Amino acid sequence: MTFESQPLAAVLFALGSSLLLTPAVRHLARRIGMVSHPRADRWSKQPTALLGGVAIFASVLLGSLVLLNDVEHGPWIFASSVFLFVVGLVDDILHIKPYQKLIGQIMGACIIIMGGLALPWTGSPLLDRTATLLWLVGITNAINLLDNMDGLAAGVTAIAAVFLAANFFASGQMAEFYLLAMFTVTLIGFLVFNTNPASIFMGDCGSMFIGFFLASSALLHVSGGRSTSLLSVLAVPVLLLVIPIFDTTLVTVMRKLSGRAASQGGRDHSSHRLVALGLSERTAVALLYGLATIAGVLALCVRNFPTDVSMVLILGFIVCLTFFAIHLARVQVYAQDEPLSPNSSALTGFLIDLSHKRRLFEVLLDMILIGMAYYVANLVFYGPLGDDGALNLLVNTLPILVIAKLGAFLAAGVYRGLWRYFSINDVVVYVKGTVLGSAISVLVVLFLFRFQNFSRVVFVLDGVFLLTMTVGCRLTFRILRGFFPMPHSFGARRVLIYGAGDAGVMLLREMHNNQELGCVPVGFADDDPLKKGKTINGLPVFGGNGSLPKICSDNRVKEVFISSSRISDQRVAEILDQCRKIDVGLKRLRIQFETLQESNLDADLPTNGN
Repeated sequence: MTFESQPLAAVLFALGSSLLLTPAVRHLARRIGMVSHPRADRWSKQPTALLGGVAIFASVLLGSLVLLNDVEHGPWIFASSVFLFVVGLVDDILHIKPYQKLIGQIMGACIIIMGGLALPWTGSPLLDRTATLLWLVGITNAINLLDNMDGLAAGVTAIAAVFLAANFFASGQMAEFYLLAMFTVTLIGFLVFNTNPASIFMGDCGSMFIGFFLASSALLHVSGGRSTSLLSVLAVPVLLLVIPIFDTTLVTVMRKLSGRAASQGGRDHSSHRLVALGLSERTAVALLYGLATIAGVLALCVRNFPTDVSMVLILGFIVCLTFFAIHLARVQVYAQDEPLSPNSSALTGFLIDLSHKRRLFEVLLDMILIGMAYYVANLVFYGPLGDDGALNLLVNTLPILVIAKLGAFLAAGVYRGLWRYFSINDVVVYVKGTVLGSAISVLVVLFLFRFQNFSRVVFVLDGVFLLTMTVGCRLTFRILRGFFPMPHSFGARRVLIYGAGDAGVMLLREMHNNQELGCVPVGFADDDPLKKGKTINGLPVFGGNGSLPKICSDNRVKEVFISSSRISDQRVAEILDQCRKIDVGLKRLRIQFETLQESNLDADLPTNGN
């Protein structure tokens, strides 16, 4: 194997570009105010320029102009990585929601899968592509989380890229070798300015770009049967990226065990724990560099050593990492008086966090529903799908549908609503999103496949099934939420709502949603004889007109809430008299609109007196 002059020139050009562009971007970031300021949950201690990922991206782009066309699947990798760079850049500037970033990552992963790259781990095309999607999204987020100390993310990624390039060289994949060499020297050029004390951070545009680029490039080594053994196929990608995987796993598990949200920031990463043990920042980063290097060497050994020897080495390395994780887990990184979640149980904390911040769950659920709806539509039209053309068409076009429909859902506003308030208006939004997603899917399939061997009926059925599934999930959640009321705290008061109208229903919802009120509604009372014996949201409507004392006694009522302002003052006085006789409290709900003026606001402002 010989080294060619043109690819080598491209590698050197990428290094020079990185060394020149990084300080230029640093200067620009400071000029426009794109600076990271110190925060309690972040490690940096001084204002530092952001957007270093722009310099990394531009340098890789310039080098790729020469190298990319020689790499099989290279354009797909670069197109999806560019998309992830844009998503990260938007997040750096606008600070988008986590679920919006997740949708972008899923779309980028689907582009890779459409290009024909996959982890050949199971032998099933559908399962392999699902594993590939999880791999790409997982590694992208792992590198993003690893960017928590000066030089850590860029350095670990560069080390992984070095050993991945070595694997390409050993396999005779010279075009891929040069591509990874160019990527490596770009990161090295950035590290000149990112090593402690860093003068520039890469930001999300950098971490998401390099994480996705490396994760997708690793597929070039295992996809298409290039690896020499099954163990190499399974182990090499994981070993090359073991440090970000290790750090993400440690942080997630420890936050959950401590009753904290896994998505929140904090100084509890493996690098932070090493510093808490007494190491300097440079030493902590160097130690993680060393572990990444050992894992890279092990990845090279796996492809050349006998399977039994490789298994022993891998198991030994896993044992060492496990003991290392246990040692780091013992480090106190959370303040003793720091507030925890309502329940510090790992499982309960996860469920609380999932129910409170449901957007990521919604995106993942909808992605599953998109696949299920498309599969059921093909199953209904074609019958059982075996190893035939229909199954191949489904597998090849499923990434297109995921991209189109998640994007349509996001554009239509599907993820702006709350499930607990799901209504007809939300159904209209879901109809719009489904129709838009189906239309885009059909247009893309028509453009890419000329709609050959496809049936329009399948796409119609797919839209109907998807709409039914998505609306059904939201509606079922609301039904179950009403069927199983939220638990009330010990000592909550049993309350009777007087007035079985719209205001009464509104008051009932507030009691269900606001547990701080400490109220357990037992039913309604109303003077209208036509409403007696009916039920509203599962609660009975009792009569009024003098029967209030018996109702309160039979249902152990402690308070009566008058929900309607239409009840006359005379009737309110009668209810008050009845409540006093049976020692039951009485409250009245009033909704008033106050016209605010500057004088009203001034009167409410606090004074500067002692």
